[in-house]
Amino acid sequence: MDWLTIALLLLFGLLFVAAEVIFIPGTTVVGLAGLALLIAGIWMGYRDLGTPYGHYMLVASLLITGVLVYVGLRPRNLNKMALTSVHSSHVRDARLPDVQPGTVGRTLSALRPAGTALFAEDRREVVTRGEFVDAGQMVRVLRIEQNRIVVEQA
Repeated sequence: MDWLTIALLLLFGLLFVAAEVIFIPGTTVVGLAGLALLIAGIWMGYRDLGTPYGHYMLVASLLITGVLVYVGLRPRNLNKMALTSVHSSHVRDARLPDVQPGTVGRTLSALRPAGTALFAEDRREVVTRGEFVDAGQMVRVLRIEQNRIVVEQA
């Protein structure tokens, strides 16, 4: 092998390691391919160019790989890919009723026997015990049955 092939193996090995550490961390395949190319380039350097040049390539590859790992693992670079913000919002639990029995509201649609009512600022689907209630009428919550709000005309 000539020196150009060895240089290309080392160059692409370092590029793959840099891509693994800096640009696409966690893929492992790219890093292992880069490591294999580096090992092949260093081995061929020892075999074809002799021991002194093999040592130079080994030391240079180790130094450059060390710098790449250092740059890639700095906290500033890791923060670009890590979740650093805390999500503190919550979802209203539908199992916990926010409209209590006795609450008075106004129907937005006709209840025949189900429809929509407004309690304070909250629109809720409600149902009567079978009677019909026109839109715009006042209703009172009788009870909460699992996920149903049972109302009567107030």
